[in-house]
Amino acid sequence: MLKKSFLVILSILILTTACNNQETLYKVVKIKDGDTVELLSPDHQNITVRLAEIDCPEKSQAFGQAAKQFTSNLCFGKMVKLIGNQHDRYGRTVTQIELENGINVNYEIVKNGYAWQYLAYSHNLELAGLEQHARENKLGLWQDANPTPPWNFRKGEKSQRVQKKAPKKSKRHYKKRRPKYQDTVAF
Repeated sequence: MLKKSFLVILSILILTTACNNQETLYKVVKIKDGDTVELLSPDHQNITVRLAEIDCPEKSQAFGQAAKQFTSNLCFGKMVKLIGNQHDRYGRTVTQIELENGINVNYEIVKNGYAWQYLAYSHNLELAGLEQHARENKLGLWQDANPTPPWNFRKGEKSQRVQKKAPKKSKRHYKKRRPKYQDTVAF
């Protein structure tokens, strides 16, 4: 009897957890740039998410604003689920995002020509194929004759900032003040 009741309880527990296996959905509340969004979790916490395996042009770069607008049109205000859960050195969650209807946001951005496959972090053949298709069809940033990848653009900006820094002025070295002696009385 004890074995039967244990099996019944175990099967009920398994069925309950299987039925409640709903994926957590997040609401997209802010688009920071083409590949960085802010989500609102079910417990009302803001989460900054960097889209994995892709790199969009910087906002100050050609097609940077277009990439941000495309990402906004695609997912702003919508419910999404996260695929993966890693963190980068800035504390952002690095993951792929999928809309409720099953569209992968990361893939869609590359497919429409608003991002590169970030080869330093991705060896995904499907993503490479989507980028190649966008290049061949001159979609998005591939309309430009020779687009600059964002990782090269960032390196260029960094070297310009270093060159623009004014040389530090050397510190002034002051002579120590001599103590003032009061008039001495001579005998």
